[in-house]
Parts: sequence; structure tokens; C-alpha cells
Amino acid sequence: MDLLAQLCTAVTAVILIAVFPFEAFLIDRPWVQRFLCIEPHGIANVHLWSFCIGARNALAGIGALVGLWILHYGDESTGVTVVVTVLIYMLLSSLAMGVADLLGFWRPRGGSVRGTVASSVLPAFSLLVIAV
Repeated sequence: MDLLAQLCTAVTAVILIAVFPFEAFLIDRPWVQRFLCIEPHGIANVHLWSFCIGARNALAGIGALVGLWILHYGDESTGVTVVVTVLIYMLLSSLAMGVADLLGFWRPRGGSVRGTVASSVLPAFSLLVIAV
């Protein structure tokens, strides 16, 4: 597996793990709401979902790091398989955020563009490098 794909995977993993506390525990803070481009209205009603999304993102990040560890210290093909599986999950879940915005579920509409692009570029690039 190419070093550039490994680096992009690791950076994506660290970002997802780092954002977890914002989504899971700090979602009611105005600065977090601005960072995540979400409206403050009704946060108490969606805290359950934001916690779950944050936990899933953190688990995906951990999964990517475990895959990289397996790649280096275990079986190479198993490590690549784990990394590719996690990258596909990261990419598809990111694109689902964009679809939710297109369907009008994001408030304000269009607010997910920055997050969708930011969270899909590195996984897509890693997958492209791995495929080539």
C-alpha cells in the first residue's frame, strides 16, 4: 500500500477521532455549532443522533488506525482489506451527509457542503491511490 494513501488514511482517522468530542459532548456549545455549520435550534432533540454519529466517526478512525497497524505489524493483505473497508465507509457516510443536505434535512440548507467535501476528499484520494 502506497505511503501517500497510508498518510491520508491516518490524517482522516485522526480528524474523525478529534471531532468526536465536539459531536458527542460539546454539540450544545455555540462555537461547536458554528464549526459544524449547524443551527442551534433544537440541539437537545438531536443530541442522541449527534452522539451516535460522533461515536461512529471515532470508531471509523480507530478502525483505520488498526488497519494501518495490521498492515505494518501483521498480515499486509488483511491490513489493506481493513483500511479499504474503513475508507469506503468513511467516503459513503460522508456522501450521505451531502445527500441529506440535498434532501433538505440539513439546516441551514447547503450547510453540509464544507463538511461533506472536507470529509470525503482524503478517503476518496486514498482509495484512488490504492486502486492505481
